[in-house]
Amino acid sequence: MRILAVDLGSKNIGIAACDALGISVRPIETIRRTSVNGDIERLKFLAADLDAEAVVVGLPLRMDGSVGDAAGKALKFVDALRCALAIPVFTQDERLTSYEAEQIMRERGMRREQRRSRSDEFAAMIILRDFLSTAKAKS
Repeated sequence: MRILAVDLGSKNIGIAACDALGISVRPIETIRRTSVNGDIERLKFLAADLDAEAVVVGLPLRMDGSVGDAAGKALKFVDALRCALAIPVFTQDERLTSYEAEQIMRERGMRREQRRSRSDEFAAMIILRDFLSTAKAKS
């Protein structure tokens, strides 16, 4: 199943996707946030363009697992996205994904400017990888 992953930030949205078998995950792009409606329209376009069968949105829980302001905003966005899309929308704990994304990009030898501009899509890639691992463990 092809899945689109979303790392929702206050300024940018990172996008990643997996192949139809859910084996490989790749970063797609970073969207500069405009408005909730504009952001959702762009995600609708990408979901259709990539033939996504589901969307997973990173949920920025606090380190103790509780829902804070950022996670509350993400859940509101998820509700709006569910109303706009005809495919399932899931959430995935995204604690420490930005740190892990930074490490991966450093290991790939990416320069600081590249890491800054692509960190959100790499975080989305990690969110999707974690989601797929969790789904495989349940089945």
